[in-house]
Amino acid sequence: MMIRTSLLNLLFMAILTGCAGGAGTYKIAPVENAYTLGIGDKVHVTVYDQQNLTGDYMIEQNGKISFPLIKEIDAAGYTTQDLEKSIADKLSPGYLVDPQVSVEVAAYRNVYILGEVKLPGKYEYVPNMTVLQAVAIAGGYTYRADEHSGEVTRHVKEGLSVFDVDEKTMLKPGDTVVIPRRWF
Repeated sequence: MMIRTSLLNLLFMAILTGCAGGAGTYKIAPVENAYTLGIGDKVHVTVYDQQNLTGDYMIEQNGKISFPLIKEIDAAGYTTQDLEKSIADKLSPGYLVDPQVSVEVAAYRNVYILGEVKLPGKYEYVPNMTVLQAVAIAGGYTYRADEHSGEVTRHVKEGLSVFDVDEKTMLKPGDTVVIPRRWF
């Protein structure tokens, strides 16, 4: 009797599991880490119903933006949502009652492409940029370039991180790409 009850429960669970899956199963895309602001980014801050506070602000060398009423406010290392909350907290209650603040990236930090490319230099970052796209922006490879490898230097919380990359590696704002010379 006990075995029969266990088998019936198992069968019932199997039926429920089958019904739950259905024909329309969906894959959930992995959640990416939110973009962290850095020195050189330009942000557009909107304070609802406050035209004199709304505008574009550059994140300066000290990692701060100069903002009316509250002077300087930390921005480097923050996400846009963190910066929204920080600005709203500093405006309330001394200056505004329940300020509604929105922050979006107006312009990303530049990327730098060096080494064996035709036009090495500083270029505007484009979201989802790969090493190959960065090389194309820099005029392509020179005839001496090792087209299958490169090195990226990236600012991280701990300092600088240097790592090897290939053409498909995704870049982040502020990255420095170095395309090496091939020897044979």
